Order: sequence, then structure tokens, then C-alpha cells
Amino acid sequence: MNAPLGVILAGGQARRMGGGDKGRLRIGGRTLLAHVIDRLTPQVAGLALNANGDPSRFADLGLPVLADSIDGFVGPLAGVLAGLDWAAEQGTDSIVTAAADTPFFPCDLVPRLQLAGEGMTHPLVLAATPDPERGQARHPTFGLWPVALRDDLRAALGDGLRKVVLWTDRHNGQLAQFPVDRFDPFFNVNTPEDLARAEALLEEQP
Repeated sequence: MNAPLGVILAGGQARRMGGGDKGRLRIGGRTLLAHVIDRLTPQVAGLALNANGDPSRFADLGLPVLADSIDGFVGPLAGVLAGLDWAAEQGTDSIVTAAADTPFFPCDLVPRLQLAGEGMTHPLVLAATPDPERGQARHPTFGLWPVALRDDLRAALGDGLRKVVLWTDRHNGQLAQFPVDRFDPFFNVNTPEDLARAEALLEEQP
């Protein structure tokens, strides 16, 4: 199975962190983005960053910077669409997305997403983990997305759709289940408290 392209979603406004680029926050002396890039790069055929505003502020990363084509910070689906349009230009049939503020996501993210999408004409898969209250938690910024559905997604966004799972459910999206050990590997940094927790978790890593 061919490796998809990877897209790091960093297009949000980080309001709970006081604004700015959350991915530039540091744990273990390195940015969250650096941790995400290190985990995703070996799993994909190429990598881009979805971010809005002046792209030159990410020049040090050496990655293509893809802005949302839908105005107004409408959520992660706009970043997915930007990634799908980029992948179409590259002649690739799928992308995998990861959030810029989630430094501990699984190192086998891509193969497990692909496995869950086997047998689908256009594999569409979200990551999920067990949740004691809801049974399972879906992680909508971590997914396998088919380029073939990009125009459908564009139309849905134009119609006002914003919630990821409403669109994936519409297309029989599957779930890839990931185990939880000491903490959910899709734990993300939203607040200063989360950043402190991420620092502590990093120190505990083997």
C-alpha cells in the first residue's frame, strides 16, 4: 500500500493559549511542531503544514505551507481540504492529517489508519481510542482522507458544515482503534496546564 502524503493541521487560532502558533510552544527544549514532524515524517511520502497568515514565519521548517481556501477559521475540515487540494496537485490519492499540538500520537498512525480503510473504494478513516464514559473517543484531526472526495468536502463546507464527524459519517467513515496505556496518545495541548502536563509526560517517556 502506497504511503500517503502527510498534512500537519496548524490553522487554528489557539485562543486558550492566548493566541499565536501553538506548535511553536516547547517541551523538552523542542517545539511541539518538531515532535509532530519527527513522528509523522517516517510514515508519509511527503509533508506539508496547514497554517493561515504569513507563511514566511514557518520558513525554517522547509515545508510547503497550505492556507485554508475557506475564509473565517472554520475548523479542521478547511485544513483537510487544503491538504487534499495539495495532494491532488502532487498526483497522490490520499493524505493523513495530524494536529500540530499533539506530540505523542502513535508512530504506527498511518499503517493502522490504512488497515482500517481496507476494502473501501475511497478509504476515509478517523483515529479513535477507548473512552470510559462514551465507549470511544474519535480524534477528528487524525485521519486518512481520500482526494476523490475533495469536491464533496468543498461543497459541504460551502453549505456551512463544520463538524468533522458529520461529514465522515455521511461517507461511511471508519474508525481505527488505538490502545491507551498511561495516557491517551492523542492528548493535545490546549491550555498552559496541558503544556505543563506534556512536559511531564515527555520526561516519563522511555
